[in-house]
Amino acid sequence: MATAQAPANGFMENLSSGVQDWDVVYADCAPRVFNYFRYRLGNEVDAAELTSRTFERAWRSRMTYRKNLATFTTWLFAIAKNVHIDYLKGRHIYLPIDAAANLAADGSPAIDAERRSDLSRLASLCADLSERDRELIALRYGADLSNRFIGRMTGLSESNVGTILHRLVKVLRERW
Repeated sequence: MATAQAPANGFMENLSSGVQDWDVVYADCAPRVFNYFRYRLGNEVDAAELTSRTFERAWRSRMTYRKNLATFTTWLFAIAKNVHIDYLKGRHIYLPIDAAANLAADGSPAIDAERRSDLSRLASLCADLSERDRELIALRYGADLSNRFIGRMTGLSESNVGTILHRLVKVLRERW
């Protein structure tokens, strides 16, 4: 599985003046942002809406991006995380990955049923995890971000992120 890489070098320098550069950014990052939200919410309609909100905020804030502080992808996922928090404020709910079991799957009805069963089982196993652990799993496996990017976003070291994820996967496999 490939991990997230920063879009082509130099795109941020001209971003404010060129739609073409923003199109490159969107094409590169939108699928990962969408998957992050889909993993966290389990609902493609809400994931699409929050992806849109994320890119709207990023566009409005593009002049505040400082490449000396973080990579663009890290900055964008910080915005996505804040969009997710804003979305959940006042709702007093956490929508777990078990909602992903209702997403359409490719394959035969038997494969689809097995996938839904596996997702439901995984959701019940993840329900006991802390919010931080669920967030790390969503960033790594939902958004396909590298441990380095996740570390920058969370303030954890890259090796700490890797260690935590390794232990989480081990715990989930044991529970499986």
